[in-house]
Amino acid sequence: MQIGVLGTGMVGQAIASRLVDVGHQVRMGARRADNEMLVKWVDSTGDRASGGTFADAAAFGELVFHCTNGSTALAALTAAGEDNLRGKTLIDVANPVSGKTMPPMLDICNDDSLAERIQRAFPATRVVKTLNTLYCEVMVNPASVPGDHVIFVSGDSFDAKTQASDLLGQFGWPPNCIIDLGDLTTARGTEMYIALYSRLFMRLGTGFFNITISRA
Repeated sequence: MQIGVLGTGMVGQAIASRLVDVGHQVRMGARRADNEMLVKWVDSTGDRASGGTFADAAAFGELVFHCTNGSTALAALTAAGEDNLRGKTLIDVANPVSGKTMPPMLDICNDDSLAERIQRAFPATRVVKTLNTLYCEVMVNPASVPGDHVIFVSGDSFDAKTQASDLLGQFGWPPNCIIDLGDLTTARGTEMYIALYSRLFMRLGTGFFNITISRA
């Protein structure tokens, strides 16, 4: 599959590299095609990797990952282009945090979510929220944390969530560890989890952890 990845930071690079590893063609997008991190990633990743602007990556992808900072998400997606995202699954990995403070503060919570705002801004795009509750290396390699632990999926389109879950399976997430929470309003819960995640990160001193669900 041809997949676009918007964002050149740790999350974007981890996801894009893993997608290449499992056999996809990936175009990473940045605000400028000559972005230093983008060029370095393309040069070091191999024939299935390419780079360009946000619009180039969105047009290339049959499916698109959104991995930019939550505070600039709508601007990045606007630059990617509504027509380039039309009819496609957009996997949103971002959290609506402000600045770079630790622990972070949420710009959106309780009665809205970043994922819902993206869906309202791009109604012809099928937004799925997932992977936003984890350290980037755990996102793409769940075996880096021992035992069974879970990942959540939210979205209004069953087909889009199925497509996203298939990719999660390729990353190594077993079907029984992928929990479909329901429609996109459920992304409010996973986005607000960043408040607990950040404190666990600070207390444990590592991002290599996750949560599990024990059921009676």
